[in-house]
Amino acid sequence: QIQFADQKQEFNKRPTKIGRRSLSRSISQSSTDSYSSAASYTDSSDDETSPRDKQQKNSKGSSDFCVKNIKQAEFGRREIEIAEQEMPALMALRKRAQGEKPLAGAKIVGCTHITAQTAVLMETLGALGAQCRWAACNIYSTLNEVAAALAESGFPVFAWKGESEDDFWWCIDRCVNVEGWQPNMILDDGGDLTHWIYKKYPNMFKKIKGIVEESVTGVHRLYQLSKAGKLCVPAMNVNDSVTKQKFDNLYCCRESILDGLKRTTDMMFGGKQVVVCGYGEVGKGCCAALKAMGSIVYVTEIDPICALQACMDGFRLVKLNEVIRQVDIVITCTGNKNVVTREHLDRMKNGCIVCNMGHSNTEIDVASLRTPELTWERVRSQVDHVIWPDGKRIVLLAEGRLLNLSCSTVPTFVLSITATTQALALIELYNAPEGRYKQDVYLLPKKMDEYVASLHLPTFDAHLTELTDEQAKYLGLNKNGPFKPNYYR
Repeated sequence: QIQFADQKQEFNKRPTKIGRRSLSRSISQSSTDSYSSAASYTDSSDDETSPRDKQQKNSKGSSDFCVKNIKQAEFGRREIEIAEQEMPALMALRKRAQGEKPLAGAKIVGCTHITAQTAVLMETLGALGAQCRWAACNIYSTLNEVAAALAESGFPVFAWKGESEDDFWWCIDRCVNVEGWQPNMILDDGGDLTHWIYKKYPNMFKKIKGIVEESVTGVHRLYQLSKAGKLCVPAMNVNDSVTKQKFDNLYCCRESILDGLKRTTDMMFGGKQVVVCGYGEVGKGCCAALKAMGSIVYVTEIDPICALQACMDGFRLVKLNEVIRQVDIVITCTGNKNVVTREHLDRMKNGCIVCNMGHSNTEIDVASLRTPELTWERVRSQVDHVIWPDGKRIVLLAEGRLLNLSCSTVPTFVLSITATTQALALIELYNAPEGRYKQDVYLLPKKMDEYVASLHLPTFDAHLTELTDEQAKYLGLNKNGPFKPNYYR
């Protein structure tokens, strides 16, 4: 059975201001499940008026956007310029392809985290000839000043930090449901945009050439559609590309896990007992970072291969129940649901920190904590104490949503690798001759993976060794690659 969020409300009917700000009790598997007021996560310097209630225009007179405050555009532009310096491959793509315009005629609707790095990607797509409309895939990860800068530059952006669930789906709908404009490409992160079009505007897929998806959650949804025979366009699985798995998932999380925990809790890691649920690339990055800081790290895993890797990397493999009473920090990064249940939460020690490094907020059963006997206490932005009747409290970060993008920043250079992969996947699907890709989910060609990596090597003044003709013949390879088979991961 395909597990999608069942959105019962018709979002073409705009809810009242009070309705939008009420506590949402809708529990679903989308990345929007929220029980808190959107206003609680907005910057104190901003007024609490919903962007949907504001009449804003950019300097060109356009109002085809909805952001927190268009006046923040100048600050956002500076952040984008800083990000450009750490995204060499995208900048190189602009220079190499600006004459060719490989995305001329492309109308891309996107739903990703809206950060300075995403802005560089969007402006690159624009430079390559595409028209873009964008919404956020996470209600807490949008950088308001960057969204404002994009809107000022003429990009229809509908996103702000601290959206309610109603706002989230409204923003996606505003990107998709536009008179005189229909998307022909989808760039998604988590599958919510794809799901919304399937649910509300299925006829749009007649003109859509393909979907590019970058998250475990979104890819899982695509494979569900494919298995059920309901995937009606080709889709590119960027998440399982080598450049995403070995770089973004590993190195990005290795650095950002510490940043997110430190900013929210001010804790010292040395000697702390931590359990990391899942030892995929995200889990590997988290474990390596915490081990290097002197933490005692346990790992839970369902896959015997990943489990053996954890053991050989020096981590103790356990079941969560075995250590839940003693650990100081619980981190989920499985892409699954209900990894940390109410039973686990009840047994945690006083002061235990609970957070998620997976895309969706389904890994921790946060909904089970919304009961009359438990008290919620806001400590600071993105940090809640959940207090039991006996006085025990746990520290819940970002309400179980993605910790690093909700509570900290992520390394720009690593995101450059993923963003370049996304751009090339869009170019490949958009320009592919009819019949090359069927209605199925595809992995990125290995040659493209290697090209993305090669574009980033000059940053390190790195020099590749070249095969001789004799060596290439001996290995059965082309001197210019690809050097790994397509099944290599």
